[in-house]
Amino acid sequence: MRTALKKIIFLVGPTAIGKTKVACALAKKIKAEIISCDSMQIYRGMDIITSKPPPDLRKEVPHHLIDIISPEHEYNVFQYRTAALKKVKEIIKKGKTPLFVGGTGLYVSALVDGIFKQKTENKIIRQRLYKLAKIKGNQYLYERLKKVDPQAIEKIHPSDLRRIVRALEVFEVTGQPISELQKRRSGLWGKHEIKIFCLNIQRNKLYQRINHRVEEMFKNGLLSEAKRLLKLRLSQTAYYCIGIRELKGYFDGRYSLEEAKEQIKKNTRRYAKRQLTWFRKDKRIIWVNIKDKETPKEIAIRLWKRLS
Repeated sequence: MRTALKKIIFLVGPTAIGKTKVACALAKKIKAEIISCDSMQIYRGMDIITSKPPPDLRKEVPHHLIDIISPEHEYNVFQYRTAALKKVKEIIKKGKTPLFVGGTGLYVSALVDGIFKQKTENKIIRQRLYKLAKIKGNQYLYERLKKVDPQAIEKIHPSDLRRIVRALEVFEVTGQPISELQKRRSGLWGKHEIKIFCLNIQRNKLYQRINHRVEEMFKNGLLSEAKRLLKLRLSQTAYYCIGIRELKGYFDGRYSLEEAKEQIKKNTRRYAKRQLTWFRKDKRIIWVNIKDKETPKEIAIRLWKRLS
């Protein structure tokens, strides 16, 4: 007799859509523990800028893989996957359900579909590519990637420098396109009962939520947090967190605080658009359209019913 597959839930979606509160409400109903699937919330001391779940919610429901590393240190998808899979085993052993929550599509993909088994990293190559981007611009690297891996660019936005560099790095290290290597991966899919829900809302309402969140971040002390962070030798990954570079320009006197704020809003909206584009390409995802004035608890009940 075949053993029933253990259930693992993913709750994804664009930034500022309200995943945190929905996840906490759902976790209580299905006896789950939350594992963050956010590439920036792993960093300690980046609380406001990454909109981490507030302490009261983290007390109500156990959260994992938040505040695990200094922003001065690099952290990659391989490290994340290793830590996340360990948490999955621990949570299942307790008789609970792992509930992944976040908007980092690369992390979701690494868990669901796996990552490369062969070595694909080279810091010297990566640093050289980032320097090239500074000198010649993102588009130069994007055009180079288009020549060596036309399949990869179908999933990579021209402004997504991190993923462009990563794809070129993999090609230079292995001599093979990243799109080909991705076909040979093995992840949680097929080994567990996986459900991936993506929250969605009308674009104008999402943008309103983003703008409101940015205003709240400033009210809650974003300026002082950013000033403290910029005194550190931030890792390349942490430095690319939205808000860091925009506020550095303000601190350096290149533009006003209002302009910095507008840049953060604009870049967050662009990021949300890229997140939605990423998730739309995965046909396994169950889309959940948020209704007007629907509360996080009501959304969680809808998800729970689909799981029952």
